[in-house]
Amino acid sequence: WRHLKLRTRLEEALLWSSICGSGLWKVTWDRGEGKKVTVVADESGVPVIHPAGHPIRPQETTLAQVLRAASYRTGHFGKWHLGSVQKDGTSTPGKCGFDEWVSAPNFFDLGPVLSDRGKATQFRGDSSDVTADLAVSFIRACAKQKQPFLAVVWFGSPHAPHKALPADSRPYADRPAAEREFLGEIAAMDRAFGRVRAEIKALGLTDDTILWYCSDNGALPKLGSSGDRRGNKGQVYEGGLLVPALLEWPARYPKPLVISEPCVTSDMYPTVLEWTRARAEQQPPLDGVSLAPLLDGRAAARAKPIGFWNHPTPGVGTPSKEWMDELLAEQAAGREPSDPKRLFSDAGKITTRYPLDKFPGHAAWLAGSWKLHRIERAKADPVKWELYDLTTDPKEARDLFASDPKRVEKMQKELTAWLESVVRSLNGEDYPAR
Repeated sequence: WRHLKLRTRLEEALLWSSICGSGLWKVTWDRGEGKKVTVVADESGVPVIHPAGHPIRPQETTLAQVLRAASYRTGHFGKWHLGSVQKDGTSTPGKCGFDEWVSAPNFFDLGPVLSDRGKATQFRGDSSDVTADLAVSFIRACAKQKQPFLAVVWFGSPHAPHKALPADSRPYADRPAAEREFLGEIAAMDRAFGRVRAEIKALGLTDDTILWYCSDNGALPKLGSSGDRRGNKGQVYEGGLLVPALLEWPARYPKPLVISEPCVTSDMYPTVLEWTRARAEQQPPLDGVSLAPLLDGRAAARAKPIGFWNHPTPGVGTPSKEWMDELLAEQAAGREPSDPKRLFSDAGKITTRYPLDKFPGHAAWLAGSWKLHRIERAKADPVKWELYDLTTDPKEARDLFASDPKRVEKMQKELTAWLESVVRSLNGEDYPAR
């Protein structure tokens, strides 16, 4: 990352989900003495076990809602992938707490059509540049008004089919075509991230701005790098979960830090709430923990283990280009589309009651360096268990399940209790009465 003189590196950062959609669900976040900090978040609020495309439930409490109630100006720019971006949609960024939003229902490429608070708008140029320009405009306006803000910046790239500007892919001309476009997209995203950071500096906001970056899933099977870990995007092994994560807040952390303790995107919400002293009126149970004790040196380990669950429920298709091109054409003709599927009209309806004794799919429980896998592939198959010590076996190649029965028994009980808690949440039992 050529633009970032590293302040804090979260070395063992993990995504709650191994795919982009569910990973994004994890972030939707004054200093003392009455000072307020501004927050810029990238590529990463609430847990769900379903794959990409499913909408966020309107019953959830998001970071944007909590911070807006605490007098922050909130903005979302780029990939949404948590529901509708039409003005009458159920789970739009606006209904999730964002004052300003220019968003897409999924990833987007060159010359995108984005939804500006429900109005389809054509943009030109690389998708990352477009997203950065929107974020910079928002940040400038907030700075002019001396308004604390939350800017959530979710780039659409890199994402297949990978389309880079010729100038960005040209330095990689000796690479295969697919890799060339992939690297070109990363170059553009790097430039865009640098632009946002440079603007924060130019506005004199660096010291009192939390800048938090992470990716949203592990590497693809044939592109990028999983750090030689097992698995890739879509899997619960480390190659599908480990991501780069950087945090910068010079006023609080002036010297470079490296945090080796496992951290997860679920931790962002409670961490930022602790830093900003903002509080939800009715806070449902949280999976994450505040990282402030680790970052401040007040703790050597995280407060509780981390759970993962890749449920076999199919994803929901959200073809951004198709939907946004059609929205642009319909609005130009004076019509507003009302397809319930694109409005995600049933986002808040709980129609399925999940059982508390079946947990299909691949789940895992990470306690320190020990990771227990629970794999329930089919109704007739017995549950498969695997245990790895990531300190000595980061590739998850030596299964120790049979050799450490006491540890296995303890972790199995903890994982089962966590899976039951997730099911209760899915069934709506954690939502406060409204």
